[in-house]
Amino acid sequence: MEPTLIVGDQIIITKFAYGYTRVTAPWIHGRVLARAPERGDVAVFKLPRDGRTNFIKRVIGLPGDRVQMKGGVLWLNGRQIPRETLPSVWIPSAHGFTRTVARIRETLPNGRQYVTYDYGADAVGDNTDLFIVPAGHYFVIGDNRDDSLDSRFSRMVGTGFVPAENLIGRAELILLSWSPGASLRRPETWFRETRFGRVIYGP
Repeated sequence: MEPTLIVGDQIIITKFAYGYTRVTAPWIHGRVLARAPERGDVAVFKLPRDGRTNFIKRVIGLPGDRVQMKGGVLWLNGRQIPRETLPSVWIPSAHGFTRTVARIRETLPNGRQYVTYDYGADAVGDNTDLFIVPAGHYFVIGDNRDDSLDSRFSRMVGTGFVPAENLIGRAELILLSWSPGASLRRPETWFRETRFGRVIYGP
């Protein structure tokens, strides 16, 4: 979910945002106080293929929506999602070096905006078939578009469509952020104060 969330972020979620199901309270059958996610919500849910692992992704497609990626560009119901290119940034890679990555601000039809990372238009997942979201399910994508196993991939690889009953809650804000590279000899590296209190759910 980079750049919205990074490793070490401790977040607050609201479980009541989407109502309650067996994944939030095992004794519940069906769904109590059900509410539908909005496009752009960052949702926590149980991974459909095992029903145990917690995942967090951004809700893009609602039931009945048509979703597709073309050349790294998101299309929703036959229309390209508006994009604004922001200055690139350097980020560390998993192989011990830094690399430049493009930042793209997308605006959904309901006005919700967020920033994504993009490593190029030819990555796996940048060109997909047309997905039609079935009733009672949602289409989710990670903000780190070229490094996210999500609804663009089958349940055996990614998440596939996420059933409503698998939703746990909506991410609201970053409470605090712990630096994975923190040193006991340098307490000033333990926390990333600039991320404290950063709002996730919002315009």
